[in-house]
Amino acid sequence: MLRNETAASPERRAAALAGLRAYQDAPRGRTRRLAPARFRKGRARLRDYSAKGSHGRAVIVIPSLINPAFILDLMSGNSLIQWLADQGFRPFLLDWGTPDPAERDMDVTAHVEQLLLPLIAKFEEPPVLAGYCLGGTIALAAACAVPVAGLAMIAAPWRFSGFGDAARGDIAELWRAAQPACEAMGLVPMEVLQTGFWRLDPARTIAKYEAFAAMEPGGATARSFVAMEDWANAGAPLPYAAGRQMFDDFIEADLPGSGRWRVGGAIADPAQLACPAVDFVSMTDRIVPARSAADLPDRRDLGAGHVGMIVGRGGRSQLWEPLADWLSAIPGTR
Repeated sequence: MLRNETAASPERRAAALAGLRAYQDAPRGRTRRLAPARFRKGRARLRDYSAKGSHGRAVIVIPSLINPAFILDLMSGNSLIQWLADQGFRPFLLDWGTPDPAERDMDVTAHVEQLLLPLIAKFEEPPVLAGYCLGGTIALAAACAVPVAGLAMIAAPWRFSGFGDAARGDIAELWRAAQPACEAMGLVPMEVLQTGFWRLDPARTIAKYEAFAAMEPGGATARSFVAMEDWANAGAPLPYAAGRQMFDDFIEADLPGSGRWRVGGAIADPAQLACPAVDFVSMTDRIVPARSAADLPDRRDLGAGHVGMIVGRGGRSQLWEPLADWLSAIPGTR
């Protein structure tokens, strides 16, 4: 990819490699720890960020299966979930944990039915679900299966046909190449998924490392870059069945968007939601195109990108504060 993107410019290639080396060598400091687990189901944990003595309705924040949960608690002063707690809400962060090859048959549907739904049942009152990326897809399915007090989808795909034929074709080609090895291992390594992300915008992947080479080492912008890249390049593997369902049933066949995904004994259908629901959609998202959104009646279009809405400079005004306002309208959330 680097050769292709910089074929006409040895200077750009050298800058990108310098940026990559600077990223590899950047000091990390102490690893940020997620909040303690309050509830457990299998390998999944609900981590409690609520203030001591808080008794409001729980808000379960659900990350994607693909990258670690810590993007929602990235750094001191740049943590969506900690900010929600500071506003008086009672947030819990779902940490999916690390699957074992013995879980090879656990698909995305099983993550909802066997992990998320039992965790929702731990609460006396139905919680609010707020799902980011594939976590939003999962949250919508859960909200169709059991009573919840509200649903917020954040940069979440539902109509996978909206990724477009070209992108879906590239992803299918990637899966055809990786599938035999993944099936043999019983897992889909993060590297397979990361390669797919790089293919979505290779020019930007190279450009961001060029830009990092020119940043002041150790400065605030550089520290933020390192934290986000560490998140983007980390992540547990998926059970083989979860990867297969994502590639074959979601991206290729679009079961959710075509009304054919059955979860908890019911079809997951946005039109059947029995709770308040909002859809935060990025119009500049390179990972989850706006065309793939569920198009809930309450749709909020944002200018911030897929990751920028969570940890970028404009995230607080474009997502954090509107999300807090929406949550405040649900009785008992704070």
